Amino acid sequence: MWCLSLQLYRHFSLPDSPPESMGRGRDWNVDLIPKFLMANGQLVKMLLYTEVTRYLDFKVIEGSFVYKGGKIYKVPSTESEALASNLMGMFEKRRFRKFLVFVASFDENDPKTFEGVDPRSTTMRDVYKKFDLGQDVIDFTGHALALYRTDDYLDQPCLETINRIKLYSESLARYGKSPYLYPLYGLGELPQGFARLSAIYGGTYMLNKPVDEIVMESGRVVGVKSEGEVARCKQLICDPSYVPDRVRKAGQVIRVICILSHPIKNTNDANSCQIIIPQNQVNRNSDIYVCLISYAHNVAAQGKYIAIASTTVETSDPEAEIQPALELLEPIDQKFVAISDLYEPSDDGTESQIFCSRAYDATTHFETTCNDIKDIYKRMTGTDFDFENMKRKQNDVFGEDEQ
Repeated sequence: MWCLSLQLYRHFSLPDSPPESMGRGRDWNVDLIPKFLMANGQLVKMLLYTEVTRYLDFKVIEGSFVYKGGKIYKVPSTESEALASNLMGMFEKRRFRKFLVFVASFDENDPKTFEGVDPRSTTMRDVYKKFDLGQDVIDFTGHALALYRTDDYLDQPCLETINRIKLYSESLARYGKSPYLYPLYGLGELPQGFARLSAIYGGTYMLNKPVDEIVMESGRVVGVKSEGEVARCKQLICDPSYVPDRVRKAGQVIRVICILSHPIKNTNDANSCQIIIPQNQVNRNSDIYVCLISYAHNVAAQGKYIAIASTTVETSDPEAEIQPALELLEPIDQKFVAISDLYEPSDDGTESQIFCSRAYDATTHFETTCNDIKDIYKRMTGTDFDFENMKRKQNDVFGEDEQ
């Protein structure tokens, strides 16, 4: 989802026009719901396997930071960074280094790597205790490395968390600066890439068509009506806005898009970065996220930066909740505030054959969205989405030599 600068002002119903200092409208591609891709994550694998990557160019996000005691620090995720980090005292650094070595060598299929930890019953709280890690280290490990939004994971079996930290480290190892990627010209390039791929396989795209009605027969979907014509189908995939009677509200998200004329302080003048504010640092139940992109990604005019702060709404004053993030961004040239309802499907779609996605959450990466895609796939086909199986099918189509 993107807007040019004038469209952005109109989208948020602002009475003014963009000031001349914003540059040309065509220099701007502003994502309304920005998310980064983990370099070794599920979406990158999907893009590689479907070969949509041939239509896209990515740039590495320059840094990943975490908030502690009112300041931001680079997230340490390698042994050498851990030893150099100001986030921890000297003894804590050694313990954290031991923890990272344990995670890196952990293999759920090799009990020799467990070091007395049972991946399916030992809680993550107990693993932290085993390595004698303090609360601040637990905060940034759980929220900036494992990317949890709340602390519920602490009392769950540790396997999922260990795998999440491994994903972060493996993604970081690919490019070095951070584990995140972002497409040049913004996320609008992703649907365009899939549209091109769809056309190759005989798919049809109809853009800017209103949906007048979802046509049902005997409780099952048979088509979509638009401007008097019906496109017939056996299955329908859609987001919650198309089927308000088939979804339930599961909360709200606040997102604030900020136009800046400067990089964020204490980030080494990074042209792009992510900052995570763990919930414990600001007495909340869920984290606050900030992601910064800029003219370096062809999404803003020269010298301009776009920072988007987001979090799950917990009170009746969402703008006060996001304030700790906005303070990091001062001075702000212009801000655009959006509060969105979060919807999830109220049934699995097997009877109606209407398969509805969840609304985008507050996270600044695509991992939760990819889990939703896999969930839809399973509901539609009755089988789990399997990356290895996709590889095999791809070889059947393209042949081994062309991979």
